[in-house]
Amino acid sequence: MEHGSGGRATGDLIREIFEAQFDNDILSEMEDAAVVPGDVQIAMTTDSFVVTPLQFPGGDIGRLCICGTVNDLCMRGAIPKYITCGFILEEGADIETLRQVVKSMADTAREAGVQIVAGDTKVVDGNGGIYINTSGVGFVPKNIDIKSKNAKPGDVIIVSGNIGDHHAAILSQRMSINNTIISDNAPLQQMVSSLISANIPVHVLRDVTRGGLATVLKELSVASQLCFNIYEEKIPVDLQVESFCGLLGLDPLYMGNEGKLVAIVPQEYASQALNIIKTSKYGDKANIIGEVCAPDNVSNAGALILNTEIGGQRYLDILQGEGLPRIC
Repeated sequence: MEHGSGGRATGDLIREIFEAQFDNDILSEMEDAAVVPGDVQIAMTTDSFVVTPLQFPGGDIGRLCICGTVNDLCMRGAIPKYITCGFILEEGADIETLRQVVKSMADTAREAGVQIVAGDTKVVDGNGGIYINTSGVGFVPKNIDIKSKNAKPGDVIIVSGNIGDHHAAILSQRMSINNTIISDNAPLQQMVSSLISANIPVHVLRDVTRGGLATVLKELSVASQLCFNIYEEKIPVDLQVESFCGLLGLDPLYMGNEGKLVAIVPQEYASQALNIIKTSKYGDKANIIGEVCAPDNVSNAGALILNTEIGGQRYLDILQGEGLPRIC
């Protein structure tokens, strides 16, 4: 189970098993979506969704799978266009639940401006589970090159809203804890397209999913071999999520979302980029949480440093171990 956490063990599995055999220049970039050559630049991605429960406050596995696929394409600056979906249905799956999941997929696809153009269904022995695999294709506008290693010293780090909402909503549902926490699962194509349309020179985009904000930022700092400084008091966390984490001894920095992104942009565009994100759908709680710095020594290359509210510093790493229960 540790290999599915989104943390270090997941990375080891991908590198040692899959990348070792499938290795090529495009795959080895390890981005959310692969940009491949053609008459225009094409972005492609694939994902599988195994969330439990299938329905949760704010969404279900159907909305989740469209949001996850669309957002992966957006993180390369692509305009999402087409999605395929494969269903694996276990014997005993509830038809009405499946009907609702498919309706959620259709509604979310319309919201995101994508078409579901192909699919497949298999029924297997089991206990009523529903699993969905998606693939997505989008088109990257000319001269757009957004990737993990593009961060530059002096850039600012923006997060588009409260962290940990989706994970807290899923976990609350599983543990029958009464609160009003709602999953943030949402398609972010409007937010990203607004940044690009405004000619913001976005260096890096990444959606905050498994492994949480700390894992995402650590991966980006390592990719660029720069030092990322973030500030605890600037990281937006909903009060209920903060209380929920305190109750269970969880760290919001390692809790996943399904409708939040990290944007890294040059300092001179920071205010403009933040305003665009804040006025976009799903971005009203956005904030600048830190900056990218040149490492002052070899040991700080690739470091992620959390400056705490009490004046200390905490070096953050990728999620270790199994982490929290699976959320996607």
